[in-house]
Amino acid sequence: MVPANGNLLPDLDPLIHERLRLGIVSALAVTDSLSFPELRGLLGTTDGNLSVHARRLEEAGYVRCTKSFDGRVPRTDFDLTERGRLALEGYLAAMEGLIARTRRPE
Repeated sequence: MVPANGNLLPDLDPLIHERLRLGIVSALAVTDSLSFPELRGLLGTTDGNLSVHARRLEEAGYVRCTKSFDGRVPRTDFDLTERGRLALEGYLAAMEGLIARTRRPE
């Protein structure tokens, strides 16, 4: 079944479609915020890789980055913005539509 717009492939947000960025927004969608080390550990990535991808999401307004100090130790926390939540919901809806179209009827 081809969708009404005639396009078999959904328009997937390229910012979220990248694996690590999808992991970031997904992890933040189920919690209030995560610290840099918590997010790095959940995703099993390096500091540099997480920094680059989190910055892209922050520049798009999907993620908010808050820097502070815990005593004398720098601390970076991330949370998902409303814009990021809406983008993730749109992405998931597009993927669910694609999945539904590719399943065989039972």
